[in-house]
Amino acid sequence: MTTTGLKLILASQSASRRAMLVAAGVPFTAQPAMVDEDAAKAALGDVAPRDLADALAELKALKVSSREPQALVLGSDSLAVLEDGTILSKPRDRAEAAEHLSMMSGKRHDLVSAAVIAEGGRPVWRHVDKARMFVRPLSYGFIEAYLDAEWPAIAGCVGCYRMEGPGVQLFSRVEGSHFTVLGMPLMPLLAYLRERQVLGA
Repeated sequence: MTTTGLKLILASQSASRRAMLVAAGVPFTAQPAMVDEDAAKAALGDVAPRDLADALAELKALKVSSREPQALVLGSDSLAVLEDGTILSKPRDRAEAAEHLSMMSGKRHDLVSAAVIAEGGRPVWRHVDKARMFVRPLSYGFIEAYLDAEWPAIAGCVGCYRMEGPGVQLFSRVEGSHFTVLGMPLMPLLAYLRERQVLGA
């Protein structure tokens, strides 16, 4: 289905993002960007969650694009934002995962997912989307049983859940694109790949 020789590289180790592209029939290879996200966030300072996710996605795309200037390089990032503005990143350990789940219990949070494509060492496309997530009240026993089953598989997941797995049990309602929840605004991405003739129109 590829119509040009243009190559797409996913600058990520995310299993869910890889699975999304595979399921959609998108030809790609993967090269982890290996970005120090904590250092990048510190350097960016106090910015809106949407801008932070966008900047981190761009940083990942540009890092790989500098090595692969002839390819389209896709960087992506997701953040969970609590109602009070607290931003949750990936949990550092199981104890912090339990803390994050307790903080989200019985409350709403926004999941912000950004995608940026770089070409020749500069960004050429970007999209940021948001899903609204409603977490049901979670008992201590449920959180512990959930982590027994899902840790450390969710160590790399913002919000400590995989919606394609048992993480769906955390929620009473979700508003927004399923793909955004999985970590990438897939539909706008596919439209751009068709525009660039990476995918057939």
